[in-house]
Amino acid sequence: MTPEEVGRRMATLLAPAEATASVSGGERHARATVDVPVASWRDAVRAARDDAELGCDFFDWLSAVDELAEGFDVVAHLWSVRHRHGLLLRTRLPREAPTVASVVDLYPGAAWHERETHEMFGIDFTGHPGLRPLLLPPEFEGHPLRKEFVLASRVAKPWPGAKEPGESEAGGGRRPIRPPGVPAPGEWGTVPTPAGAGGVGEGPRGGTPARPTGGRPARPAPGARSARTPRPAAGPAADRPPAPPRPDAPEPPTGEGGAP
Repeated sequence: MTPEEVGRRMATLLAPAEATASVSGGERHARATVDVPVASWRDAVRAARDDAELGCDFFDWLSAVDELAEGFDVVAHLWSVRHRHGLLLRTRLPREAPTVASVVDLYPGAAWHERETHEMFGIDFTGHPGLRPLLLPPEFEGHPLRKEFVLASRVAKPWPGAKEPGESEAGGGRRPIRPPGVPAPGEWGTVPTPAGAGGVGEGPRGGTPARPTGGRPARPAPGARSARTPRPAAGPAADRPPAPPRPDAPEPPTGEGGAP
């Protein structure tokens, strides 16, 4: 079945309940997405599992999305091992009382997913055998995946740069931050740092590299060649003693009287 056919079949099974079918993703990642009322959540999950044409016998995952003032979306992904198609079921919960029926009796694998969603979003799943803490210590307060939850790390230390102009205390934009170990432009080069500036490098620390004072050297007249620097002696090799002759080397020829 194509994603469009899966969505239409799901809407037909839930009639007369209002269900809206659509397709999410694209190409081979396309999935049928069906939005159902909260009251029809369990009926939708059961129909997707028991219908012969859908046959979604594999529970993949369940989670939620914080939609702020609009509430929370609970999303479950089901898969058919035999037909090789997937189905996204989604329902909207009010923010004041986010409660939905549990589907653990239909898919036992949903137990941990509902516990995590309850812990991270504060959504209650009625009928769940035990919504105990799964990832956080029992004394933890709040729900970390809600968008109004304040991250403790942002409170404990200042943010290194402003996200938008005007957010920082100085009123400016994001400050440029160099990677660790990379010196500023004024901390490298061959020109010494001017007196009074810290460190050694080229120009003032963190500023524009300084140029030596004075104009450029005059160019030589056309046809004139500057004197070459005399090449030094052969170096240490000139001071070495001559190498002894090899034993197997032939003797040099000699002239009259034995003179070479």
